Amino acid sequence: MKSLLPTSVQIPKVLTIAGSDSGGGAGLQADLKVITALGGFGMSVITAITAQNTLGVTRIQDIDLDVVEAQIDAVLLDIGTDIVKIGMLASPEIVKTVAKSLRKHGVKRIVLDPVLRATSGASLGGDDTAQAMISELFPIATLITPNLDEASLLLGREIRGANDFKLAAEELLDMGPQAVLIKGGHLDSTHTQITDYLMWRTIEDGLEVVQTKEFKHYRVNTINTHGTGCSLASAIATYLADGHDLSHAVAKAIAYVEAGLEAGRFLSIGEGPGPLWHMHDFYPTALLDEKDKY
Repeated sequence: MKSLLPTSVQIPKVLTIAGSDSGGGAGLQADLKVITALGGFGMSVITAITAQNTLGVTRIQDIDLDVVEAQIDAVLLDIGTDIVKIGMLASPEIVKTVAKSLRKHGVKRIVLDPVLRATSGASLGGDDTAQAMISELFPIATLITPNLDEASLLLGREIRGANDFKLAAEELLDMGPQAVLIKGGHLDSTHTQITDYLMWRTIEDGLEVVQTKEFKHYRVNTINTHGTGCSLASAIATYLADGHDLSHAVAKAIAYVEAGLEAGRFLSIGEGPGPLWHMHDFYPTALLDEKDKY
């Protein structure tokens, strides 16, 4: 039933298609926190359930393919979305189901975070899943956001440092997406500065042009980094849905995640590496002795 109100307020609608993290720090739980914190309306399609905490992943249960498809249909046939953010797709079959459904509904904007391995090292998708992403999702993706490990797996060779980013981005862009963001956070932690590398296609005077931009930012000194990849991709998607251009959306998303890492430095959540603090704008954190200064 349509609303009887004469006018309505529109906010960015973001659909996340991802795995569930029972620990709440990554996956669709992190996605929904980010989308909400940045002023969007978040919706979700669960592709897998993980038994997970700050110490690692102990169990993964894929969702039946018809249930994944039914979730996508339910959201898009009624509410619709301004953009889709994709995270963990644990099998080639789930990849193909998601791609088929998004094509069926004519979804035009997709941010794909090719999640293939958890921060703890647990596999969240193997070579077959990576190849399915390349063939099924890359050609319809607005942006892909691999970290160094994921880029290496997708390309079949090791990405050793920032000097390799340009060639790696070119090769990934040739696989079909409109844009590639290679995240440099997994470089040797002795590096105090992180470089993220964005390459994207655009049209100027009727001709396709490839543009690039480097984003340099400092490394936050914290072990609480769980969920940073999910959070960054969700932030980019939400900013894109809110009307920002790609380069600006990436810059704002990096700043949001950096602030979340800084705010989460002293949080004690779990026995292992905890999450960043997604709600830093609403609920600031500080050490007790810092609070006493004010």
